[in-house]
Amino acid sequence: MELLIIKAGAQYIRVKPEGIFTVNLDKASVFPMDRMAHVRHLEQDVRQKGFEAVSVKKLVLSEEEIS
Repeated sequence: MELLIIKAGAQYIRVKPEGIFTVNLDKASVFPMDRMAHVRHLEQDVRQKGFEAVSVKKLVLSEEEIS
């Protein structure tokens, strides 16, 4: 599975109705690949709010059996 996330420096972005926050990866907002236009718009919002080193990343998840 591939998802989009927004990264700011060493942290990730969480988008909530209350605002935009930096968080660890496990709390980051994720978006399906077909929402790229929306994510690019959010990326610009994050930059305008003063966050530095902002970029969109692809998060690749896989599932494996463990024994």
